[in-house]
Amino acid sequence: MSLLNQLHQQLGLMSWPLILCSVITLALWLERALALLWVSLRGEQEKRQLRRTGNAYIQADLDAPKSLILRGCHLLAQHQGCDKSTREDLASVWLQQQRRKLHSGLRVLTLVGVISPLLGLLGTVLGLIEMFKSIGESSDPVTPALLADGLGLAMSTTAAGLLIALPAIAGAQLFGLWADRLLDKLTDELNQCNLHLEGVQLEGRP
Repeated sequence: MSLLNQLHQQLGLMSWPLILCSVITLALWLERALALLWVSLRGEQEKRQLRRTGNAYIQADLDAPKSLILRGCHLLAQHQGCDKSTREDLASVWLQQQRRKLHSGLRVLTLVGVISPLLGLLGTVLGLIEMFKSIGESSDPVTPALLADGLGLAMSTTAAGLLIALPAIAGAQLFGLWADRLLDKLTDELNQCNLHLEGVQLEGRP
């Protein structure tokens, strides 16, 4: 609690909005990192299994947690009786759903990255207003030390806003690139699976 009080003294009125932004950034960083890491590792594991066993693994029971690759291939296998273009449309709709899931929270990270510096700047302006107001009401002489203390406290909110914005924006971009890479791999696997269901044998496929 003393830490929160100290932050409030340092950041002034913008302390709670900035703390909230930092908590959101940290939570989304952890959630996206773990989610994308799980999708990546599980996908590589089951892709190797899919190469070895082919249709037998595609038709496996999906009650247990499975990778996106296996679920997509299983979806196509369930509609094997449909024509190829229908399966492609089905895969396209399913991929859009997965895109939304993999990019979940990234817009919030970007929004936090945009808002945090503005909150910090607003805190700085409010701090400067308060400092000059106090100087105007005081009859004591204005010393460089007094100005330095006031300016230091006012500028701390801008620094805090930038420190929150940098990981938020970087996280949104990095996780977005990671998610797009996973989607590219998933799209390639579904295309190969669709061709396999048409009887087209590709090198490296069972």
